[in-house]
Amino acid sequence: MPHAHHASVASALVSAGLILVALIYVREWIRLHRLNLDNVQAWRAGGFMLGLFLIWLAIASPLSALDHEMLTAHMVQHLLLMTFAAPLILLGAPVKTLLYRLPHRLVQVMGRSSQSTGLHQVWSALTHPLICWLGAAGTLVAWHIPGVFVLGLRSQNWHGIEQASFLATGLLFWWPVVQPWPRVSKWPQSSMLLYLFMATLPCDILSGFLVFCDRVVYPVFLSSPRSFGLSALEDQQCAGALMWTCVTVVYLIAATVFAARLLSPYRSEEWSILQLESERSAVRTEPQQMEAV
Repeated sequence: MPHAHHASVASALVSAGLILVALIYVREWIRLHRLNLDNVQAWRAGGFMLGLFLIWLAIASPLSALDHEMLTAHMVQHLLLMTFAAPLILLGAPVKTLLYRLPHRLVQVMGRSSQSTGLHQVWSALTHPLICWLGAAGTLVAWHIPGVFVLGLRSQNWHGIEQASFLATGLLFWWPVVQPWPRVSKWPQSSMLLYLFMATLPCDILSGFLVFCDRVVYPVFLSSPRSFGLSALEDQQCAGALMWTCVTVVYLIAATVFAARLLSPYRSEEWSILQLESERSAVRTEPQQMEAV
């Protein structure tokens, strides 16, 4: 199958999938809003829809065809998936919205099943900030190694895996920051500020290398058409500068919002109440677990 035809079919499938997800989410959000059962504010729902649009823009729009010609277009895809779309999707609390549709008894059975099979412990370990940071940083570095980078350009299947890994590790990275599922963290909330700062380091190193390197790191772009009048080296510098700027600004905004929430007296009181309720819930579930044993 020709590469262009393969890409067009994949774009159509991705577009159809995103439209289906958007319709399901909007239907459930409107239904819960009419029943006064919805705790997801309108701006969060809007953020979720914007996140889906950014995923489409990165994967299924005409922009996705430019990443074979320009490193800047590839960097825009990477930023849209990991830095912008991922936190917007989590802010929309899709799991919380869709769970209201399920019967309460079924939700309880699912919770008990996850406890008995150890899935809860696996998920807790997977969403630990250290694992989330390593996953995002490792994905970023691995896919920008020249040999691996070229593999993603030459193979449509590997290119799809690359984009999926960007989105998946982006969601994983932002999970401890956004915390879309209501539970008490085992790590201090103030540590998220250090978490965000440390996350900028791999991006700064990579973007700085691309900006100040005096040679083209990815020679495959030397034979590409000169889009927008940029040479291969200028395209590389533009991509590095774009990544440097966007990551710094987004992480700085996130850290500012997080710090403001930590310093808010109302937020501190709400966090204390949530922690107390979590401890009480843990105490109530211990006798049930002992009886099951």
